Amino acid sequence: MDFIWTIAGFVVAVSLLVTIHEFGHYWVARKLGFKVLRFSVGFGTPLWKRTAGADRTEYVFAMWPLGGYVKLLDEREGPVPPEDLARSFTRKKPWERILVLLAGPAFNIFFAIIVLAAMLWVSGSPEVRPVVGRIVADSVAAQAGLQSDDVIVAVEGKAVSNQTDVLFGLIEGMSESGPVDLRVRRGDAELRDLQLRIDDPEVRRALTEPAALLPGIGMRFWSPPIPAVIGKADAGGPADAAGLRAGDRIVAVDGVEITNFPMLVEAISVRPNRAFSVTYERAGVQGSTVVTTTADLVEGREVGRIRIQTPPPPPWPASMIEVVRFGPLEAVAEASVRAWDMTVLQAKMFWRMIFGQVSLKNLSGPISIAEYAGDSARSGLAEFLGFLVVISLSLGFLNLLPIPILDGGQIVYQLAEWVRGSPLSDRLQAIGQQVGVALLVMLMGIALFNDFARQFG
Repeated sequence: MDFIWTIAGFVVAVSLLVTIHEFGHYWVARKLGFKVLRFSVGFGTPLWKRTAGADRTEYVFAMWPLGGYVKLLDEREGPVPPEDLARSFTRKKPWERILVLLAGPAFNIFFAIIVLAAMLWVSGSPEVRPVVGRIVADSVAAQAGLQSDDVIVAVEGKAVSNQTDVLFGLIEGMSESGPVDLRVRRGDAELRDLQLRIDDPEVRRALTEPAALLPGIGMRFWSPPIPAVIGKADAGGPADAAGLRAGDRIVAVDGVEITNFPMLVEAISVRPNRAFSVTYERAGVQGSTVVTTTADLVEGREVGRIRIQTPPPPPWPASMIEVVRFGPLEAVAEASVRAWDMTVLQAKMFWRMIFGQVSLKNLSGPISIAEYAGDSARSGLAEFLGFLVVISLSLGFLNLLPIPILDGGQIVYQLAEWVRGSPLSDRLQAIGQQVGVALLVMLMGIALFNDFARQFG
């Protein structure tokens, strides 16, 4: 079932977002008088085709839904009737071609803003207060003076009101070269200025890897304690073999009291390939059993596992959640600001990735994106729409990169022609295309490597 959700979520997301992208090219091209020969949703053998309009444009649904394209009249691809020359791509003014090329990424960004604005208007924006939870002794966070129950109010001089803002601020700060400045509120009103200082650039870059930041600096946000209850015991795993079941509350491990799920994980992790006693409670009655762990290799050391899953998370207390409400115009304004901030952050992270300040492990390939799509689709409509917003903004940004095979690279060609008064030579354009393909293959290779590394450790 998980596999079905993953495939369905991925196909729906990619088909929808690429169709929106191509519709942007199509719509602006039509408005500016370009002749559109074909608008295809999907690739391969047409499953449905219709020819319509004065231009006899072909509208196609093809067999493979992962993509699509718009084909414009272009004399570089074959003879063009004299009466249609003025509507050929190459005969249009450079600024008109640039608008057509910009339209695809722009429609992806507009789509993200519209969806995000609708979500903000209908549901508001639930914001989890950035309250510090556990601090690891002698960690970077501890050395900076952070304490449990501190409320982070600013990162690098920018006010923050929720955990997401703090994470984005920390990631951006860690990818630079200096200390990261924090302002926290301690107690009722006392404000303190602290610094997270890591001088080694290799360590800083490692902290920009996915899910590495907070554990790396030695802190976590406060969250409701998760009880030591088994959410699910994987069939055939050590817990299942020992008779433990979903809903069992673990009371003790080898006689040591267990009060929450992280304590249970820690107690199991330090017992790789070992048998130990477990005291549990089921329907108000205590029992005991012996569990023999397996071991996973994590960062060069063996970690004990009994193959259980966490229970559903407990509800957040009302004091930790603030739902910010927006009117329709306010929602559009807020969505536009958030889309701009996310796009700027993407640009900064990509640029710093090129110069080695941010880990290349942040590049995700189709396998990871498919998993995110499936997970969000399973979680409900709101989660899936949020996923679409993020991916649509990413698609818009990536297509604006000045790589010749992408829209951004083609825009560079048109700008060069506009400035020179004549097109770049065919040879120079061909070299650019080859370089663009090589760059994309390299980026895709890194992303796929990251995908497989995440899958197989």
